[in-house]
Amino acid sequence: RLLIPVVQVSMSVDELKVSQDTELLDVSSTVYDVLRLIKDPEKDATLEDLDVVREDCIKVTRFNSDKYHISIQFVPTVPHCSLATLIGLCIRVKLQRALPYAYKADITLAPGSHDTENDVNKQINDKERVAAALENPNLIKVVEDCIKEEY
Repeated sequence: RLLIPVVQVSMSVDELKVSQDTELLDVSSTVYDVLRLIKDPEKDATLEDLDVVREDCIKVTRFNSDKYHISIQFVPTVPHCSLATLIGLCIRVKLQRALPYAYKADITLAPGSHDTENDVNKQINDKERVAAALENPNLIKVVEDCIKEEY
C-alpha cells in the first residue's frame, strides 16, 4: 500500500481578492494597450495621443467564471464629432480581433462628451447595426486603416 501525502494549499480571502484585483487590472491594461494605437479617422494621431481613449476610462469586472465584462468610455475631440460612431466601431473591431479571452464589451461615450451621445451609444452597442456596418466595403476599409498597427 502506497501512501501519498496530501498538500493543502489555501488562500486567505484577502489574498484571493488581491489576486482577482491584479487579474482585472492586467486585463484592463491589455485592453488599453490594444486600443491606444487606433488611429483617428481624420487626424494624423492615435486615440491615445488625442486623449480620446484613457486608461482610467476602462473598467473590467468578471461577467462570470470564464468571461469578463469590459466597460470602455471614450471622449471625442469635439462635442459634435461626426466620426464618434466610427471610432466606437473601430474600438469594437480591434477588441474582437485582439483579445484572447471571452468578454462582453460596453463601449460608450463619456457622459456629456457628445451632442448625440445616446444615439451614438445605441449604434455602437447594437449587434445588428454593427454587423450591417461591417458589410459595407468602404466602411471596412476605413476601419482597417484605423486599426492596423504600424511599426
